[in-house]
Amino acid sequence: MIRVLIADDEPLMRAGIKAILGTADDIELVAEAGDGREALQIVRERRVDVAVLDIRMPRMDGLACAKELRVVAPSVRVVMLTTFGEDENIVRALSDGAAGFLLKDSAPEELLRAVRAVNNGEAYLSPMVTSRVVGMVATSGQPKRQEAQKAVAGLTEREVEVLALLGQGMSNADIGAKLHMSEATVKTYVSRLLAKLGLTNRVQAALLARDAGIAS
Repeated sequence: MIRVLIADDEPLMRAGIKAILGTADDIELVAEAGDGREALQIVRERRVDVAVLDIRMPRMDGLACAKELRVVAPSVRVVMLTTFGEDENIVRALSDGAAGFLLKDSAPEELLRAVRAVNNGEAYLSPMVTSRVVGMVATSGQPKRQEAQKAVAGLTEREVEVLALLGQGMSNADIGAKLHMSEATVKTYVSRLLAKLGLTNRVQAALLARDAGIAS
């Protein structure tokens, strides 16, 4: 079972998310929180696999909570929910370790796919968010192309190949088929890449690949 925590200051929204999660046999809602501080306290007391966080919350918002989770509970995967599509929020969420990003008007099944994907160590961005991220790469200054290329220079040839395909948004299965490797082997390469590059998730790796110019 995937143990999920949801944090949103709107009770009606929490009820809706709870109802969606309740349709899945492999997902268990273990707790609800009304803000980021409450969510952090719950994570300290209970085992949580995935935290679904609203960006806009009182006391501590989802962005600050995601950043703090990287310190107090790095194993918890984060999916961000928002009604806003501002580029700044997307960049901050991904930089703070979020592995999934959905707009609240996304289809219910997208939430289930996102929870399962991030729990499996993958990334999930709704199509609208993906298009924004791709559009931002050319203008984003973080990391700069020179810094990204320097980081990539320390990788093996095979690691660069895997990173390039991550930059194209491929799943582990797709990368394995492309490079004639098992999915388990690809997963090992991805974990090694994240450790070498000092990154938290696949989205950050994909952005680094694009900044380095190897993802085309």
